[in-house]
Formats: sequence, structure tokens, C-alpha cells
Amino acid sequence: MQEFAVPARRVPPAEAMMADDVFTNAEDWPDHVAFNRKVDGQWKPVTSKQFADEVIALAAGLMAAGIRTGDRVAIMAPTSYEWMMCDFAIWVAGAVTVPVYETSSTSQVEWILGDSGAVAAFAATADHAATIGKVQGALPSLREVWTFEEHGIDKLVAGGQTVTREEVEARRHEVNSDSLATIVYTSGTTGRPKGCAITHGNLANNVQNVCEADGVREHVFNETKSTLLFLPLAHILARQIQLAAVRTHVRLGHTADIKHVADELVAFQPTSVLSVPRVFEKVYNTAKHKAMAEGHEAIFARAESTAIAYSMAMDRGGPGLWLRFKHAIFDRLVYGKLRAAMGGKVEYAVSGGAPLGTRLGHFFRGMGITILEGYGLTETCSGVHLNLPGAQKVGTVGRPFPGHAVRISPEGEVLLKGPSNFRGYWNNEAATREVFDDEGWFHTGDIGELDDDGYLSITGRIKDLIVTSGGKNVAPAVLEDGLRAHWLVSQCVVVGDGRPFITALITLDPDAVAEWLTEKGRQPADPATLKEDPELLAEVQLAVDDANSAVSQAEAIKRFRILANDFSEVGGELTPTLKVKRANVLKEFADEVEALYAHQ
Repeated sequence: MQEFAVPARRVPPAEAMMADDVFTNAEDWPDHVAFNRKVDGQWKPVTSKQFADEVIALAAGLMAAGIRTGDRVAIMAPTSYEWMMCDFAIWVAGAVTVPVYETSSTSQVEWILGDSGAVAAFAATADHAATIGKVQGALPSLREVWTFEEHGIDKLVAGGQTVTREEVEARRHEVNSDSLATIVYTSGTTGRPKGCAITHGNLANNVQNVCEADGVREHVFNETKSTLLFLPLAHILARQIQLAAVRTHVRLGHTADIKHVADELVAFQPTSVLSVPRVFEKVYNTAKHKAMAEGHEAIFARAESTAIAYSMAMDRGGPGLWLRFKHAIFDRLVYGKLRAAMGGKVEYAVSGGAPLGTRLGHFFRGMGITILEGYGLTETCSGVHLNLPGAQKVGTVGRPFPGHAVRISPEGEVLLKGPSNFRGYWNNEAATREVFDDEGWFHTGDIGELDDDGYLSITGRIKDLIVTSGGKNVAPAVLEDGLRAHWLVSQCVVVGDGRPFITALITLDPDAVAEWLTEKGRQPADPATLKEDPELLAEVQLAVDDANSAVSQAEAIKRFRILANDFSEVGGELTPTLKVKRANVLKEFADEVEALYAHQ
């Protein structure tokens, strides 16, 4: 059994709570532009003191509205400045934040608000408020719903004018590191979401480790840096990056406009970004195809191989003269344009939520954007492993944070222990006992490998591991990563558990299909009508062939089917962080799976 641990540097003070940084910043950095807030389409500066004043005023409003220490208050809203302000105000009022994804269904909202016992909720829009309103009658604890669009925050602030600043400060100090800070419901690739009970101490330890990690303050997070958050703040990873940015005085912006995030990046010009692997895949695929469409396929291919070689050489003492010369040429021809598409100033990116893959990691680092891949779960309060600016192994998720340990069980499962591990599942002791063993190790359900230096690699999920009828074990992640490398492919699910061979369900990117039709001189068509198109099938077969080249013949995809529509969160096939809900897909497309094995 492998195990690796890193000694703790220091333990956060017992009285620590996550809103403390807001007040420290207001006192020590009052005029620092801590945030840019989108107002009427324009980025407006907000100083540390202005933000602290807004948080205090809103906390006073919550107290005047009857919010007590320990009460649960939900936020159902997209990533925004308002989301962040409400989160801190809830904490200052001594209460507990319950994030709800803005895309959650009525039944999900009812479950989360009911299970958490939320007494109030913030809703971004009238539509969000209406969703909550549909179930409010079944939620006796839920007293108030405040809507951003209807000046709900302003009304709360006005109502809090009778609460003094001293009363707010007294309430804030009723909370300490052992107090519950948030209940984060897992988006869940299967089953009903479980509420992860996370304390202020859990959050404080994680943020401290991120901010004090080697090279982070120097290169990634400090008062000269900026970041634009676009992942859902209902997800613990985005929330932790936000907290780390506040602590280190990073200029922070928010946007929920994922469709136009490229334009937002150009306008905001962040020095770092947080994203999931699918976004990096899209950037790579779009650039590669654009080069092909313009007749520059050979140039891009050489630029890609040079970037990868350059990155790999960085781990072997540095690139030689000839490689540096080629790299400089392609920096002008290719890499600079790619960086410009991400705002022009991005130096580092953080990737989480799913494995990135060695190919993408080396490509991006080689072209000038170092992706620091990390690993963690909601239950571990986001990442507890992270590659660092000066300690990185591309293809791994890094080493444990100080005070944390990792163990690989005899079955290959990743086990974690440390102060960032959550308290347990809210109202669900049975589920808590299932994931913690007698020694206090949290069982992640992930399969991984640990090298001699303590770098962890994630190779799949235990529940996703495919065992064919011939007894061959197949981890689908390698094949799926290869398939998504093709510009036409959006999502895919590799199939084969208990079957004689491996197959795949594939969805296509609608925008890419439209472009492909134009390039072929064909008329526009609904992708759903093209699933049996011979020319398109031949194109996708190339993606399958490339993916198969990374595995043995016994693991290779023998057949595939193109599905009529892409996966979506609304359709129930994707989580809010774009992870495929494998069980949902296999159930929904059971007939398609059977068709793959109809003629064996």
C-alpha cells in the first residue's frame, strides 16, 4: 500500500472564519482595487474598503430580517459579484451558505432547500425566484426569498439600518473555525445530491495552503495579478479560488456568460484563469481546426510538436538552442495568437473537476500558459493536491498540501486524510460512515497511482471501470480524452461493461458541424439528420482511430454511434462542471447501446 504525507506548516487559528480577510483587506489595503464589477456592460472598480462596507451593510440587513447564527441561507444565482457579496454577508451574519446551481430543476431545489433546512434564499432572477416559489409551500422553514433583479439586496440593506456596526461585529465573532460555513450539495453524476458539511476551519486550511504554496504568491496570486471567474460559484473549486484571490489581493472579476467567455477574457485581460479540461480542449481544437481551414495545418502540427517538446524539455534541464529557436518562431506565428485569444496576459491556469491529460498539459505549457492541474472533491473542500509553478509534473495532479496525506489502497483507490476533509454528509450519517474508514481515511472512489516523489495521477473512477465479458479491465478516460481531441467531437461515453468488446456513444459540437458543412460545400443541416451521413462517419472514424492508438487492441473501440443531440446539463447528461453523468447517458440511450451490439 503506497502512502505519501506532507507535514503541516502551521494550523489556522481556532477563531478563524472566512470573512476575516474582507476586514483585514479593508484595514490594510483600503484603496486597493480588489474587484471589477460588471455594471451596464462596463467593468467598474471596487476597492477593498467599499466591498467591506457593502458586506457589513448586507449582513446587517440579514440580521434585521431575522437571520440567526447557524441559520442556513441559500444562493441560487450564476457566478457574479452579487453571489460573492451575499456569501460573505451570510458568514458575517453568522449563518451558513447553501449554494444552489442556477440550472437546478424544481425537484433539486426542493430537495436542497428542504434537506438543508434553509430559512431564506437569494435568487438572481425572477425565474429563479419562481422556481423556488413553486416548492416554497412544501418548505416550512423557508421564510424569505430575495431577488437580485427586484432590488432585493438594496431592500435588505435599507432594512438593516437599525442594526449597528458593533452588533454586526459581535455576530461575526460568534463564529469560529469549528463552525459550519457551508453545505455544498454534490452535483452528482448518480443519485440524489448529498450535502457536504464544510467548516470555516476546512476552508481556512485549504485557502492557507493554496496561498502559501511554493511559487503561488510570486507568480500566480498577488496584488499585481488578476483573474476572471466564469465557472459556477456553486461548485467548491470556483469558491476556493475566489477565497484565495481575496486573501492575496488579486483583482477579481466575475462573468456567467460562458458562450462569450472568449470576449470577456479579451476585455478583462486576466493573468490567470480557472477552468475545467473541456474548455482547454475547446481552445486547442478550435485553434487546430482554424489552422487547417486556412491551409496552415502543417505549420500548426509543427508548432504543436514543438510546444510539447519544449515543455517536456523543461523537465529535463531546459530546451536546447535549436528547440528554443523553433519555439521563438512559432511563438510569433502561433502561440502569441492563442494567448491573445485568452486575453493576452494569461500566464497560469488552474484546471480541476476532471483529468486534463498529458497532451494538453504539455501543449499549453509549451505555448506559454502553464496549467496547474490539481485534485480534490467537494468532500475534501476542493483541491488538496496541486502542481505548483516550481514543482510540476505534467500529467499528474501534484503532491498533497501540507498537513495532508494520500494513500493508494490495494485495490488502487485513492484515500485522503487531512484538515480539509469535510465534517460529513448533512443529515446522512450512514453515507458518512461509508466514505470514512476506521483510521479516518476518506475513500474517494477514484483510481490513482502515486510515484516515489508523491505526485498523484488519477486514472479513472472505480464505478466507471469497464470489465468486458472476456475479463479485460478498461479505464474509459484515456479513450474519451482521445476522442474529444477531435474538433467535431463534443462529448463521448465509452461502453463495454459485461460486453464482448468496447464501443462508444459520441455527440458532435453543433457549431463545428455547421463549419464542417460549409467547408465541404454542403448545405446547412441539423446535426440530428447527419448521424448516419457516410462522410461525417468517416471523419469521426479518424477520431476513433486516433483514440485507439493509445490503447491495446483488446481495449480499442470497435464500433461507435453518433447521437442526434449533444449532451447538456438541462437534458440531465452533464453536471454543471461539464462532467458526463455516465449512468444517465447509458439509461437514456440504452437502445443505442443495444444497437451497437446487435450484430456481433
